[in-house]
Amino acid sequence: MRNLKSCINIDDLARLAAKKVPAPVYDYVEGGADDEVTLIRNSQGFQSYQIVPKALQDVSTIQTRTRILGCQTALPFYISATGFSGMMCPKDAELAGARAASRFGIPYTASTFSNRSLEQISNCAASDKFFQVYVLDDENLALDLNLRAKQAGYKAMVLTIDTIVGGNRERDARSGLTIPPSLTLKSTLQYMLRPKWLMQYLLSDGASMGNFPHLPKVSLGDSQAFVEAMSKLFKKDLTWNDARRMINEWQGPFAIKGIMSASDALKAKEAGASAVILSNHGGRQLDGTPAPIELVEEVRAAVGPEMEIIVDGGIRRGTDVFKALALGANACSLGRAYVRGLSAGGEAGVIHALNLLKTEFERCMILAGCSSVDQIGPEHIRKVC
Repeated sequence: MRNLKSCINIDDLARLAAKKVPAPVYDYVEGGADDEVTLIRNSQGFQSYQIVPKALQDVSTIQTRTRILGCQTALPFYISATGFSGMMCPKDAELAGARAASRFGIPYTASTFSNRSLEQISNCAASDKFFQVYVLDDENLALDLNLRAKQAGYKAMVLTIDTIVGGNRERDARSGLTIPPSLTLKSTLQYMLRPKWLMQYLLSDGASMGNFPHLPKVSLGDSQAFVEAMSKLFKKDLTWNDARRMINEWQGPFAIKGIMSASDALKAKEAGASAVILSNHGGRQLDGTPAPIELVEEVRAAVGPEMEIIVDGGIRRGTDVFKALALGANACSLGRAYVRGLSAGGEAGVIHALNLLKTEFERCMILAGCSSVDQIGPEHIRKVC
């Protein structure tokens, strides 16, 4: 791939990104845990389902608007939280994604571990935003983040529950990548091969933690102080009581991300969550788990029609979004599909990625005989035997 215009699908953006960012950063984005079986399955799982078109339907106009976590959105997908975006786009980090999301009228999710503060992200664009959090060991710090998110106008809270310990990401071990990037004998040459990226990273706040200004700012060559400070943030004895407490404290739309079974989806509903996000963290945590798309039908049957279900993982095509909705999901969230655009071309790359998915989804609706999102249903999908 030579430039963004030559990228005609999300996989093309990955190939362009490989030419724009250092190899360790690219592998951080594209890699998964252990043998990457789950990483691969997340995308391949969509191929287990076929779209069943309905003939002779009036699709002269189509309506793609829907609601996600209480927010009106122009499309049934949005940008998921990705930490350390300053690695993929040192110049703008999370601001690039937030501005692109606003342009398409879809929500953007800010990460607790973003390189720009939640206030900066909120102020850079007008569209609705969600705030993704972890359960922190310091309750005062957690309450402060909660208050800051409310004051900054975030519409919903997303609690990620599957990162008590980091996954075994062997690509990172081989490349020598640390968070944030540090210089090793092996990685130094890779960074120097991308001089534009390296210059922007050195001149920006790429290594800063926007929501934790008290954490040490780390140079490209020394990450030990940062790692030690980060290790003290997470609560290790996370339980459903913590989720209930956070739901009560937030008092607004609340999603739990990392749900991978119907039984846990029911517990999330009983705890008061507005939505469950079916996610295995992009195959980056526990290898060998199901693909989120494979869980939609059984989770919908368990929680009933009123609870929102969001599919996170493996979205590479607009047809993937259609399949998720036909199986019973309300929306999809974009991780790698968005980050590939961010790595390939910053804000312009994210816009290109979102436009590809939007165009594919709209074309799929027309060809499947659906003039609005709420017409997409189980009659439009069949499992491949």
